[in-house]
Amino acid sequence: MEISLDTLIAIVNIIVIDIILGGDNAVVIALACRNLPERRRNKAIILGTGLAVILRILLTAIMLSLLQIPYLLFAGGIFLIYIAFKLIADKEDDINIKSGTTLFGAVRTIVIADLIMGLDNILGIAGASHGNLILVMIGLCVSVPIIIWGSKVILVAMDHLPALIYLGGGVLGYTAAEMIIHEPSIHDLLKPFPQAKAVLTVSIIIIILLLGWIKNNSIKSTR
Repeated sequence: MEISLDTLIAIVNIIVIDIILGGDNAVVIALACRNLPERRRNKAIILGTGLAVILRILLTAIMLSLLQIPYLLFAGGIFLIYIAFKLIADKEDDINIKSGTTLFGAVRTIVIADLIMGLDNILGIAGASHGNLILVMIGLCVSVPIIIWGSKVILVAMDHLPALIYLGGGVLGYTAAEMIIHEPSIHDLLKPFPQAKAVLTVSIIIIILLLGWIKNNSIKSTR
């Protein structure tokens, strides 16, 4: 596989998307294993996360094939814009995860919760990979260990550095724009206007960041 600038950008985008959207998954891992004896926690984390990653790769492969269906790439891009906005906008999410008391119970909780909470990750990663499953695996191999072992650092950083959330929203916005632009009918429409692609991409990112910022500040002003 040729390592080009576009390839490197795609890998970085996949890593950023997975880390930013994986913050809640890190909490799930911690909560699912909190009642296990110390000697079993690491085993549950490794097994549960390993199975979750394998499942995520398989689901991403399915998503990549589905995105070949006409207009699903466009629909996926629009939905990713919504996900980006929801990521930036303040939200009060109560994570209610039942802690496992056995190794199997903890692993099952991690896998099921990751599947439910990881649908946005799968869509974002599928869009950022441009149909290349190898890039997906490279990105996950880098980001997953960071999420597992640096989960507390990630969560604290995201709480104290709002810019990280806006960075994640910007990356998702860029990915959404790429998905919309690569929809065949839209790609053909924009082909005679090369500058239109850049304008559309920048506009989508700015709109997401601006609306998220406005929503956050309106919430703060009412508190």
